[in-house]
Amino acid sequence: MSVVVTGATGHLGRLVVQSLLAGGLAPREIVAAGRSGEKLADLADRGVRVAAIDYSQPSTLTPAFTGADVLLLVSGSEVGQRVQQHANAIEAAVAAGVGRIVYTSAPHADTTTLVLAPEHKATEELIRASGLPFTILRNGWYTENYVTTVRQAGETGEIVASVGEGRVASATRADFAAAAAVVLTNAGHEGRTYELTGDVAWGFDDLATAAAEIFGRTVIYRSVTPEEHLATLRAAGLDEATAGFVVALDADLRDGLLAETTGELSKLIGRPTTPLVEGLRTAL
Repeated sequence: MSVVVTGATGHLGRLVVQSLLAGGLAPREIVAAGRSGEKLADLADRGVRVAAIDYSQPSTLTPAFTGADVLLLVSGSEVGQRVQQHANAIEAAVAAGVGRIVYTSAPHADTTTLVLAPEHKATEELIRASGLPFTILRNGWYTENYVTTVRQAGETGEIVASVGEGRVASATRADFAAAAAVVLTNAGHEGRTYELTGDVAWGFDDLATAAAEIFGRTVIYRSVTPEEHLATLRAAGLDEATAGFVVALDADLRDGLLAETTGELSKLIGRPTTPLVEGLRTAL
């Protein structure tokens, strides 16, 4: 079979390629596609086919996708531009005759109020309208999203957030990549939408405890109001838009939008998801 993995120069896409190789897929059956050919050179040295693509440049997409039995469309990172970029990729997949498209979406993208969801909802609609067979992977939160927070806590002794008692059912990127590899290489996933989460929903007191264990010092979680949080972020040098986004995301966590534990991720990968402390320690 032929599997195209987009975003292969990013964290998740590269881990998917590594999972495919570890699972026994021959290197020549994989196309690792990303913006920088230089960053893919080590994969090319291992026999993986590589392609330089840009979601914003449709002419780069169809040649890379041609011949693919299945395409992993890793969602883009440019918020505000992703719907058009994803549309370009989906149109290219149709033109290239891709057998099935697998997309990394967001939790409950079609119904949630999660601040990150609208572009994912729109992309899912485009995929369904394309007529291509598909699988939707609604990835929950990545444990690695808190690496910077934990590293700072190792220096300051506190984690400051406005999530209240909100909880997060995170898993590592490697967990999500392993699930993608399973879905890409096995039958029976056509038309399925998976809500993928970690096995345990942890609170920010737990995050502080994890940081304390990793750094060997006392770390506390200091809960603040959204207004206090916004002022703190602005004082730290964040621009208004970025600070507002962080506070809005904390509100989503406070409302429990990332707390669900479905068990679908661990079922796909055949093992428990990586515990919080282990995932953070590895990432650090």
